[in-house]
Parts: sequence; C-alpha cells; structure tokens
Amino acid sequence: MGQKINPLGFRLGTTQKHHSFWFAQPKNYSEGLQEDKKIRDCIKNYIQKNRKKGSNRKIESDSSSEVITHNRKMDSGSSSEVITHIEIQKEIDTIHVIIHIGFPNLLKKKGAIEELEKDLQKEINSVNQRFNISIEKVKEPYRQPNILAEYIAFQLKNRVSFRKAMKKGIELTKKADIRGVKVKIAGRLGGKEIARAESIKKGRLPLQTIRAKIDYCCYPIRTIYGVLGVKIWIFVDEE
Repeated sequence: MGQKINPLGFRLGTTQKHHSFWFAQPKNYSEGLQEDKKIRDCIKNYIQKNRKKGSNRKIESDSSSEVITHNRKMDSGSSSEVITHIEIQKEIDTIHVIIHIGFPNLLKKKGAIEELEKDLQKEINSVNQRFNISIEKVKEPYRQPNILAEYIAFQLKNRVSFRKAMKKGIELTKKADIRGVKVKIAGRLGGKEIARAESIKKGRLPLQTIRAKIDYCCYPIRTIYGVLGVKIWIFVDEE
C-alpha cells in the first residue's frame, strides 16, 4: 500500500531547510519548541486581529466607492497579509524573527513592528532576551501554497463553487514560474451530506523525487456546512 508522508519533512536537508535555528540541552528542548509555537501563533493572531479591524473600518465608511474597492481587492487576492513562513533564530540575548509574507501592507504601517515586539515580549515573558523582527516580502506570492489556500478559502466562504475556486487558484499560478500544481479539497463539498474529495492537477508533480523542490500546505476552511480541508502541492523546480 502507498505510504503517505509530508513532502516538506521528506526533503529536509536537501531542498527544504529548517525554519528554526537554535541549540538547546535535551532537557530544555521541549521548552524551546513550545516557545517557537507561541511566537508563531502570536504573530498570526496579531495580523488576523488587525486585518479584521481594517476591513471593518472600510465597510463602516459612508463612501460606497471604498467598499467596492475593498471587495475587489479581496476578490482579486484575499491573500493580503498571508504569512508563508516564519524563521526564528535564537541567540543568547536576542531572538531574531524573520516574517516571510505575501503582501506586507499592514506590517509596513508606522509603529506596527514595535507593537508586535511588545506583544511577543508579553507572550514569552522573557526578561533577558529582546526581539528583533524583520519583514521579507515574497517575490512571487502565487508561487506559495499558503497564499493559494487562503484565496481558495475566501472563495468557498463566499459560496463560490469548489470546482470554480480550484480552477481560479490554478489560474493564479500561471503568473508564477512553476512546473506543476495539485489542489485537493475534501469534506462536505457543495453542502452534500456525504463527504468526498476532489482534486485538480496541472503539470508534473514528482513526489518521490527528493531533489525536486516541492512546496506543500494543508489548510482548514470553516464553512456553514462544516470544515473543509484544502491541500496544495506546488512543484517549483528540480535541482
């Protein structure tokens, strides 16, 4: 029988690198791991919270043109502010956090980084260590599976047909330089009582080839029918 494995973990040390860089004694390793999770969760919650505030302000404004432009932005790319991954590098007195993000509009605002650093300091409660946060914009946003998954999630929440949402997601990858993509959605598709899985594939996807650089993400979507799961594989290049 076929044995499934996470494509990212399968390629660690070859085409995939670790997102955390630090050393710890074996007895302190679990604490460091929990700290990393707290840092990542805190950053994601901060962006989600501020993104909701921004969208509410636009909707409440009297000008109808602002609402229309906001809706168009969300339709063309609901993936604004989507984090692709967060790198953490720990030193004795400093924790370096590098946020790789698709469209860093929110974090470029004045005082946003300082506010985020304060939130992290409260969350970790570390007196001896200070945070150094830097933002890196992703060159080709639609080459990242997280951004595509967020886009598909937004379409499905707006009652768009799942097949149409998958096709739209694959169309967006035409802007990026990739060699293959596969999108799979599972759950109560279209509100049907029996759950099933549907997938669309375009191009090559050599999952067994370790030298093939493949990006992957698994994303849950909460709809009125229940939770749907989206999995996206993107074959970037072969080394």
